[in-house]
Amino acid sequence: MEKDRIVMFPSPGIGHIVAMVELAKLIQTHRFSVTILLTTGHHDHPTIDAYIRRITAAHPSISFLRFPHIPLAAAPTTVSRAARAFAFIKANASNVATYLSQISKTTAVKAFIIDLFCTSAMESASSMGIPVYYFFTSGAAVLALFSYFPKLHEERSESFKDMVGVELRVPGNAPLKAVNMPEPVLDRGDPAYWDMLYFCTHLPKARGIIVNSFPELEPLAVNAVADGACTPNAERGSHVYYIGPLIAEPQQSEGAAGTESKECLRWLDEQPSRSVVYLCFGSRGSFSVSQLGEIAKGLERSGKRFLWVVKKPLEEDGAKQGQELAKPGDEFDLASVLPNGFLERTKERGMVVKAWAPQVEVLSRDSVGGFVSHCGWNSVLEGVVAGVPMVAWPLYAEQHVNREVMVGEMKVAVAVNEREEDGLVSGEEVEKRVREVMECKEIRERSVKLKHMALAAVSDFGSSTTALANLVHSWT
Repeated sequence: MEKDRIVMFPSPGIGHIVAMVELAKLIQTHRFSVTILLTTGHHDHPTIDAYIRRITAAHPSISFLRFPHIPLAAAPTTVSRAARAFAFIKANASNVATYLSQISKTTAVKAFIIDLFCTSAMESASSMGIPVYYFFTSGAAVLALFSYFPKLHEERSESFKDMVGVELRVPGNAPLKAVNMPEPVLDRGDPAYWDMLYFCTHLPKARGIIVNSFPELEPLAVNAVADGACTPNAERGSHVYYIGPLIAEPQQSEGAAGTESKECLRWLDEQPSRSVVYLCFGSRGSFSVSQLGEIAKGLERSGKRFLWVVKKPLEEDGAKQGQELAKPGDEFDLASVLPNGFLERTKERGMVVKAWAPQVEVLSRDSVGGFVSHCGWNSVLEGVVAGVPMVAWPLYAEQHVNREVMVGEMKVAVAVNEREEDGLVSGEEVEKRVREVMECKEIRERSVKLKHMALAAVSDFGSSTTALANLVHSWT
């Protein structure tokens, strides 16, 4: 008899797939085989195929099924990127139904695990009697916010983007400026808003929610979710399993990017303990040339050693962050986008790399004493597990929520202040925050303490290990 099977369906894009695979690796150690369904036609990238080959070679009980190609529907340019992605996922609902029923003919499917954005696939699984679980790749604070979003929607009729000066009160969260809500829910005129409302309304309808966090990291949000404060309209809440921190294993990079990775790790190994500040802003973290200039000015004036990952800059000032994913090998000339003579003047104590660095490995180096981050949840967890104090510089999505948790509750980060008129962070501000994070004893001690709590959660009898065991036991 074939092993019982768990089927997973991540959103398109390498980041979502990697997160789901990390969960699959944990599950397959409990004697299940795992099949991961992948869409074709949106956010496809050659790195995905190379990654899949590597995973299937190393983990024979994890397999992948690719759906037939579906073209991304033509949409007016006014429709957001998120709305187009959600429409694409919804267009794959019939593929999900077909493949799930095929798999069910030969093996018992014990659970169907989906990304929040794949809620449109919930119905097919439920109609076949397969329990559906969400894998929520952000933390508990964002889970609290999304669970409460239908209530916020009911209480108001205008778009969050127009609610300048309004602060939202969400259980388990610090007050959040309405204009800093995650992009897909900012504008009621965008189809993505209504898609998100549909997704979030379904959160309590799943058999369970698996979260990449642990209770000691965000106790306020964890308690708010547990006591039902975030889902006042639901008859019952889903069971929540906190199984984090789940950190992706270091990605291998080929060719020139691989050589550059080795070079920056070698450079870090030559620097004194806790002397280097590392700056990286995620796969969508491109800045305008003027903002790059301010960062350079701040680093130069701080006198600190630094490793800075610079992505191809945005074409014009005021362009929105995250237009295009930066990739290793994106061509641009570093010297031409940074202040005149900066690279030369700082070459003894600084290293600037293009597009990408092996972040998990960088953060684990003894020489790294601070991390300037865009507050993407994966980066936050990587910083926590490495015990590195952080400077919180949120750019998009749910990162403003994460900043509040990092600074206010975890107390492992300091926040940068942006200029009101144009959102620019000045060189003086960069200098001040870099010095603060590198020199503040309290934040360093707190970071080390949180690191030990994170490692304890995933140890043999830790809270996350126990939560995963309980989840898996419910499938047997």
